[in-house]
Amino acid sequence: MTRRLLRRLLLPAAVMLLLAACAPAGQTEETEALTWGTGGNYARHQPFLELLHQTCPDIELEFVSYAGGNATGYSWSQMRADDIPDIFITSQILDETLAEERLIDLSGYGFVNGFSTAILDQLAIDGGIYLLPVNSTMYGIYYNKTLMEEKGWEVPSNLAELEALCAQIQTEGLIPGVVGTMLTGGPFSAVFNLAKTSWLTTPEGIGWERDFLSGAASAEGRWEGTMELVQRYIDMGMFTADPEDRINVELIQDYLGGRKAVFFTAVQPVSYTVIPDTGDELGMMPYIGEDGSKNVYMYSPFCYFGISRRLAEPGNEKKLENAVRILNLLFSPEGQAAFITEQTPCVISVLDSAALPEDALIGDARRALREGRAFPMTYAGWENVLADMGQAYKEWFRGENGVDGARCIARMDALQQSFLSHSEEIYFCESTADFTLEETAELVGKALGSAAGADAAIIPLGEFHDGVELSAGITGRLYAGKINTDTVGAIAPNHDGEYAVLTMTGAEAKALARAGFDLAGDGNPFPYVLVTRGGGELEDGRTCQVAFLMKSYTEETGAAWGAQVERGSVRTFLREWLEEQGTVSPGGNPWR
Repeated sequence: MTRRLLRRLLLPAAVMLLLAACAPAGQTEETEALTWGTGGNYARHQPFLELLHQTCPDIELEFVSYAGGNATGYSWSQMRADDIPDIFITSQILDETLAEERLIDLSGYGFVNGFSTAILDQLAIDGGIYLLPVNSTMYGIYYNKTLMEEKGWEVPSNLAELEALCAQIQTEGLIPGVVGTMLTGGPFSAVFNLAKTSWLTTPEGIGWERDFLSGAASAEGRWEGTMELVQRYIDMGMFTADPEDRINVELIQDYLGGRKAVFFTAVQPVSYTVIPDTGDELGMMPYIGEDGSKNVYMYSPFCYFGISRRLAEPGNEKKLENAVRILNLLFSPEGQAAFITEQTPCVISVLDSAALPEDALIGDARRALREGRAFPMTYAGWENVLADMGQAYKEWFRGENGVDGARCIARMDALQQSFLSHSEEIYFCESTADFTLEETAELVGKALGSAAGADAAIIPLGEFHDGVELSAGITGRLYAGKINTDTVGAIAPNHDGEYAVLTMTGAEAKALARAGFDLAGDGNPFPYVLVTRGGGELEDGRTCQVAFLMKSYTEETGAAWGAQVERGSVRTFLREWLEEQGTVSPGGNPWR
């Protein structure tokens, strides 16, 4: 079982938290601890946890640390294995059927009344609500508001007005709009967001998406109208690709801040409303459709919260009561405000009653969210083809390789059919049982030690340590089932690309493993797991080569035993080793 640490009132946010206003006066009875999965976001949760502690300190929280590279994927691996924390947190709703099976229906609790009907309708699963978002980052098309006002240009409301404005912009010697293409997710979102101005968010569109992902529908015969709209955006200069393929932050600063362009299309929240160095103010407008009747914004919740269905079982009444208290505070104005700062101007409270200045950057986006004209970013279900589809759209925007709308449609169909026909091939190993965290670390150690040609490997466990999460350690368990690259990414450490080999005696290796990794130098080390070739005992007097993950040993340790840093991906090592094994089991698969 995963090892967890319970810290009691060591820091303001570090546990034994409660809503005092909800507890009877003078009640001192301690309650059972609720488990809370950090997902590598403890620092972002901390303002709310401090608020929870200040409000009433009798709810205990036990943090289950995860600091790996695929928090979303791991949260749903936990869901499939029925091993989720009491307070379940995820960044995406990847499987509605599992959510309905593993989580409590929240639709009957009072805090749901703070949400708009439009949001609840989008979240409903067979009439129930199982995951609720905490704040939403809003996405639209940025523009240089100051420049627009100086020129006397109005924000367009339909496609004809946008085309007319773009023509005026070009006569001024400016680029109408730039689209971020460094990451192919940008072009993918640009195309799909335009589809949402017409058909993709209708019942027919939702049905098509479901059928397409299962192989029962094709893009041909459905996407032609959207591709015509995309071509019009290209022709009017709205989707101009940066020839240097720079990151979005640089594009905003250069094109909008430098007044080379008026608009910027990208899935990119900003941390300011006034462009640094120039003082020009930013604005945000929706993705504009044909007739302007359905101009839309996109949103992406910071995360979703749910409650494990285990808490509805007999004997867990108090834990369920406390979990509901937490969500009551979370979905209050004070709880929502804990996640919003001056550096998050694109973030909006999910509460229908939340105040926002009319002239705020996302003022119009907030109105759209209330009116049902804002939709979640497309991601879930498209992970395996999103990048390649985005690459096709990127080539179209850049005028490369003769790509056009028709070829993009054909590419969409070919990519999805290829994925579905080769879906079994993406799994290269199978776990016969659930691994503990220690057993998962042993697995990673075998793969690392084998690839490094070492005699042993020492791997740290990334348990929760008073708010410190060890991204260089193992924080994700391997569960029973088929294994693919997403599984490897979920259990591997977040630091990759290098590893180290240290030279020491067997006695020194064993002593170091017993001492653990004292990252903070406070006498509270992260546990180490020692893995040896063949599973045998290291000889005390024999010199050994011991492999370490990067950032998993102190500078003093590295200096004492001559750490040699080597290039090499631990994730690649793990995948190759698992592929060689075919099947793996706890305690099995000795490293030869």
